[in-house]
Amino acid sequence: MTKTIDFTKTVYELCKEDPQVIEIMKDLGFDQITNTAALNTVGRFMTIPKGAAMKNIELEKIKEAFSKKGYSIRE
Repeated sequence: MTKTIDFTKTVYELCKEDPQVIEIMKDLGFDQITNTAALNTVGRFMTIPKGAAMKNIELEKIKEAFSKKGYSIRE
């Protein structure tokens, strides 16, 4: 079964909908995602593409990681 992840939603929304997103993002270098306070504040307006730009992580690398975990990506 393929899951869909919507890159237009905030990180907070995505993590609340699917907690597996937290582990995938953490493995990609988004270490603050496990900090509940950060997720509840910054995560409410941050999207994955914005976070990738801030952390200098290639968006293609993120897309590939989600694809390997069985996600289809909506942008």
